[in-house]
Amino acid sequence: MKEKAKIGIIICDRYRRCAGGKCLRSLRNREGAFSRYKNMEVEVVGYTTCDGCPGGNVEYAVEEMKGNGAEKVHLATGLVVGYPPCPYITYFHDFIKTRYGLEVVYGTHPIPQKYLDMHTRLGTWDAPEWKEIIQPTLTDEKTRLAYN
Repeated sequence: MKEKAKIGIIICDRYRRCAGGKCLRSLRNREGAFSRYKNMEVEVVGYTTCDGCPGGNVEYAVEEMKGNGAEKVHLATGLVVGYPPCPYITYFHDFIKTRYGLEVVYGTHPIPQKYLDMHTRLGTWDAPEWKEIIQPTLTDEKTRLAYN
């Protein structure tokens, strides 16, 4: 029997109407931050927004996700690539890890090439902290282009 991971996904509220297409495709293909699950089954036990700045839903949504068996919470790629990127992303990471004892993963689907190009021009992700944050979703150019 394959190992199974139960995950929750939190997206940025400015994308609240997102149907999750890129996240679900990358989960199915095990791309981006979901590449960690290459030989595993994955069950999504929660998918919601942060509820807008400063992220009031993070406290309650993660509690529900954990109640549904979540072992990891992914902070969606939209929190990373938005203009500007989420100013609370590291706080969400630390809060979820400390309060709920869950592993927190930065990102879901691969960063689309157009976002990498613009944030590179803006210097958004030059700081060492951001290099760590984008790492799980920084794939090869061909894959990034497929997510444009």
